[in-house]
Amino acid sequence: MDPWKLPISSAIQRKRLLSQSYTSHASASPSDLACADRASDVIYLLLIEPQVITSKFSVFSFLFVIGAQNAWDILLEEESMTRITTSCAELDKILGGGISCKEVTEIGGVPGIGKTQLGIQLAVNVQIPSYYGGLGGKAIYIDTEGSFMVERVLQIAEACTEDMTEYGRFLGKSIQARQVEMGPKDFLENIYYFRVCSYTEQIGLENYLDKFISEHRDVKIVVIDSVAFQFRQDFDDLAQRTRVLSAMALKLMKLAKKFSLAVVLLNQVTTKVIESSFQLALALGDSWSHSCTNRLILYWNGEERYAYIDKSPSLRSASAPYSVTSRGIRNSSSNS
Repeated sequence: MDPWKLPISSAIQRKRLLSQSYTSHASASPSDLACADRASDVIYLLLIEPQVITSKFSVFSFLFVIGAQNAWDILLEEESMTRITTSCAELDKILGGGISCKEVTEIGGVPGIGKTQLGIQLAVNVQIPSYYGGLGGKAIYIDTEGSFMVERVLQIAEACTEDMTEYGRFLGKSIQARQVEMGPKDFLENIYYFRVCSYTEQIGLENYLDKFISEHRDVKIVVIDSVAFQFRQDFDDLAQRTRVLSAMALKLMKLAKKFSLAVVLLNQVTTKVIESSFQLALALGDSWSHSCTNRLILYWNGEERYAYIDKSPSLRSASAPYSVTSRGIRNSSSNS
């Protein structure tokens, strides 16, 4: 396809594609383009207008608009929204029952506060069967830092299995019999793990998620650990980075809505100058802060870990203590 005929708003982008010999996309996949040496020259098309790259849609396909939904249906939908428990009662309480499906939740904090631990806990807990009050789903875990520890996943899965066995004693023998069918191995087999080593690989993978989840409809959570890591390196054009991140966030929001799943973005912290003083803030800047539905800040209060709801359209700002134990995320020891 001739780049001059593509529905691209910027003439500069067309010229750059032509100058780099991008005269056809018929045999190029999004991942091929994302990993190309000249990926920065097509990153706009790959993210902002992926339909142009992946298929030969007409200009009119971009004009399709989904019909309106009345407010009453939206209210009923929100009231029936499923949630994933964090295994901490106090944290679940301020979250309205846990991490919401159909929404993007950002979880940020300093190193060692338990972000990865919480991400792994959610990837395990989403698999709790429905007869125990869970979703009985599967998880996608995207690791950008190399911090995913399969031994830790096994520990948390074993603890979850023990918790279900204990809970089953209060629910009857039939529940106990069903529980035997799911063990730690099953929990590990239901986590799809992806390791990405560059922002172009991350972009390519996130473009592929729609197809992957369409083929694995039992996926109920996507965890990205962390969303910022690859974008804080080798990305000199900050304006372009902002556009790329905004487009990526929009795709993740659509993914959460389309497949009724939770998207959890773990984020790092950085220093920010405010009134001549340095303060800690979540990475990727102020523009990124508008890219998620909910934002949870993890922080230290003395020797106690706390979680604070910094942003949410439906939850009030509140804090709750939690602990990171050998069994995973649990209630704070002071509240036990």
